[in-house]
Amino acid sequence: MIATSGGLNQQRTGIIDAVVAARILNATLVIPKLDEESFWNDASDFAQIFDVDSFIYSLSNDVKVIRQLPDMNGKKLSPYKMRIPRKCTPKCYENRVLPALLKKHVVQLTKFDYRVSNRLETDLQKLRCRVNYHALQFTDPILRMGELLVQRMKEKSGRFIALHLRFEPDMLAFSGCYYGGGDIERRELGEIRKRWKTLHASNPDRERRHGKCPLTPEEVGLMLRALGFGKDVHLYVASGDVYGGEETLAPLKALFPNFHSKETLASKEELAPFLPYSSRMAALDFIVCDRSDVFVTNNNGNMARMLAGRRRYFGHRRTIRPNAKKLYSLFLNRTSMSWDTFASKVLTFQKGFMGEPNEIKPGRGEFHEHPMDCICAKANGKIGQSRHHQIKRAGEGAENHSSDGDLDWRDLDYGEHTPLGRDSSNESESNDIRVGGSDIPELEDMMSD
Repeated sequence: MIATSGGLNQQRTGIIDAVVAARILNATLVIPKLDEESFWNDASDFAQIFDVDSFIYSLSNDVKVIRQLPDMNGKKLSPYKMRIPRKCTPKCYENRVLPALLKKHVVQLTKFDYRVSNRLETDLQKLRCRVNYHALQFTDPILRMGELLVQRMKEKSGRFIALHLRFEPDMLAFSGCYYGGGDIERRELGEIRKRWKTLHASNPDRERRHGKCPLTPEEVGLMLRALGFGKDVHLYVASGDVYGGEETLAPLKALFPNFHSKETLASKEELAPFLPYSSRMAALDFIVCDRSDVFVTNNNGNMARMLAGRRRYFGHRRTIRPNAKKLYSLFLNRTSMSWDTFASKVLTFQKGFMGEPNEIKPGRGEFHEHPMDCICAKANGKIGQSRHHQIKRAGEGAENHSSDGDLDWRDLDYGEHTPLGRDSSNESESNDIRVGGSDIPELEDMMSD
């Protein structure tokens, strides 16, 4: 058994890796328990978001999956709860979990996110893909509403861009970034930042220089215009509460006036069954972003990485990620150069960040974003080319992307502070997040997609 953690896409990583862990241990998997107690406060269970029958049937040749823990001799079984290190290898599972499983018969792995190594043997990586891209299907009500939103976008324009915009106050506060809002911004985000007492002192300039800050809505708009997308393009925006509200969004809307969201495409009555549930609302955004002709993100969080990998797997559909490290200095000096010079530099800096099939070496990068073990190669050894080339190709080589390094805000689903409670007296903890040398286990509950 596992207990997932975080929002929809962080929980998705846990579900995928739970199947892999069950395969490693030769164990039966109970349908995972979703996180109902984090900031998102979403009471949805697995069957209200994912198709249980499809999940069980699709994996029948890989892992036995059951709906609930069975009784033994008329008594309900009580699982032995434990927490394992992040990025645990198969040998780690055999040494840490298997002895407890053999002794206790039922084990529940708690806060199960990023608890399986990024690098695994090919058969296990392919199992990850079978779970992620085939077994995990949304329920019919979610799929129907998602398809309706896609249909309405396509009615407005044959092709459209979807933007996953991360610019929530909590996430900005945690990231330690500064966006030029003066004393008001420093005071507001500083107050939010105090929630994490052991968080390192922020150094906004360093964070921006190192490419760790999400682009602002205006910066995303300028990047897209520089890449050749015109004012007539229709833009679907998947976003939470943007810091600064409409004032922050105004420059992006001026650049792309055909600005849409699920709230503008559907009526309150149509969205009513989904509105009280953050994960179901996130699932609708996931579907529209997945079906877009071009997917753009201002961040490298869970949803962005999940969608990037999915779009690679299903035909290398265009995904654009900002090269924030290089673009930082360019945005800083934008007013000192002509638009043509600025656009030319954006095109240069975005080489390797445009979703090209061969922009990263096999075995590098985070697997959910780069599922290369699951993608066939052409006869000449080169990965198949993208079917979607709406814009000018932006080059081959890519910068090195980390895979098994320390987690940061981009690895976790972000929310407000909720106190952590112990799952059980027999739960063991190890290797929780480290930020600035301090253990901050509560951060596992605080990140959003």
